[in-house]
Amino acid sequence: MNKTIRRAAVFTLLLVLALLVRATWVQFYEGQALADDKDNRRNAIETYSEPLGNIIVAGKSITGSAPTKGGDLRYKRTYTDGPLYAAVTGYASQAYAPTQLEGIYQDLLNGTDSRLKTVMDTITNRRADPGNVVTTIDPDVQKAAYQALGDKKGAAVAIDPRTGKILAVVSTPSYDPSSLTDANTAGTAWEKLTKDPDKPLTNRALRQPLPPGSTFKLVVAAAALEDGLYSSVDQRTDSPDPYRLPGTTRDLTNENPNAPCENASIRVALQYSCNNVFGKMAVDLGQDKVKAMAEKFGFNNAEQDVPVRAYTSVYPSDMYPSETALTGIGQFDVTATPLQMALVSATIANGGKLVSPHMVSQITDSGGDVLKDYDDEAGTKEIISSSTAEQLRSAMRTVVDKGTGTNAQVPGATVGGKTGTAQHGENNSKTPYAWFTSYAKSDSSGKEVAVAVMVEQSDAARSEVSGNGLAAPVAKAMMEAALEN
Repeated sequence: MNKTIRRAAVFTLLLVLALLVRATWVQFYEGQALADDKDNRRNAIETYSEPLGNIIVAGKSITGSAPTKGGDLRYKRTYTDGPLYAAVTGYASQAYAPTQLEGIYQDLLNGTDSRLKTVMDTITNRRADPGNVVTTIDPDVQKAAYQALGDKKGAAVAIDPRTGKILAVVSTPSYDPSSLTDANTAGTAWEKLTKDPDKPLTNRALRQPLPPGSTFKLVVAAAALEDGLYSSVDQRTDSPDPYRLPGTTRDLTNENPNAPCENASIRVALQYSCNNVFGKMAVDLGQDKVKAMAEKFGFNNAEQDVPVRAYTSVYPSDMYPSETALTGIGQFDVTATPLQMALVSATIANGGKLVSPHMVSQITDSGGDVLKDYDDEAGTKEIISSSTAEQLRSAMRTVVDKGTGTNAQVPGATVGGKTGTAQHGENNSKTPYAWFTSYAKSDSSGKEVAVAVMVEQSDAARSEVSGNGLAAPVAKAMMEAALEN
């Protein structure tokens, strides 16, 4: 063999070795990444080759699967009462990445979760039968919230204070997830939904923090009682009316100029929603103490998973005293989701203890065997003392019995709540947000529920926008549904 042939042979051998190394690298190190690539159509083909598992509400499937007409995707997702449950389920689409519970549990629902595999599945490399997601949602409470919100733009959340089970998650306007399931028609529906100025794809209950207005006064009151600034909700406060914001020439006034807000007790200040009292109270406590209490309730928590990750409710830092005063009435840079404000009421209702909120009770395999039980894993954390919680419950009852929240009264139940009307836009130029958060306990059965409602926009005249006028009736409908079951 001459020198030239020998060199060519060595070079060819090196090329073959390089090809083998690259093939091995792609197969064993990059193979999973390629398999998981969102543009790899084989994943969609495999996912929709068989019916998916289901999302369960009160023992009934609110999802399903239907055969498609032609193409390589044999099945598509279907929804029962899709708009009613869209804020819970999200969507599973042949064209777009799944969201909400559909996204979090996609491996379980499509049968690729390793916990589903039997010995034979492993031997034959067969995809396992899909599992199911059992929710904590109460269909009657969900429906009551959805119907009561109606054409309003808003959201509502209901929680069982004793167990942390989320009974309802509603966001309006809603959408029908079924419109996004078929790859052939999803594009048109997606374009319409994303261009809609009312943003129906936004989950307002969990993922749109807005100024909570006077509902945040419950947090400030809790801080004042826990700190010892005031020993009782009936102790007179040091609160001039109006209250001059520190370092400014601006006065903090009240919606009702005739309300007895000067030096009012916490009970009276909640009853009439006195801004002067809670503005000054926040300044007297200082931003650090108010922030610490807000964070105990869940504000500034970037990882609030229920299991859908809720957006962070915010209590700000590094403020001037005048800005701290405004946070005392739920303004300035304070923001909260309806979930967060429902947790505030749930904690107060449960004697100061917060049970981990969750809207999935269990996940199971196709035969119903439980793979994970979230009810058993729900932890409990003390946020405020039982004494503070009892005093706040009493003051909240005054709000509903004879204060700003009378529209939330429920016959046969003890109800406490707090209204809120939050400014919107520069110099409050836009329609304010209407809030209501409350708890209720049945006088006969002892059942309990805590709710929060936010109405972002409605057909009501601006002068009629209030927590009692718009949000409290929605809360009442939810509480009645929860206590009647």
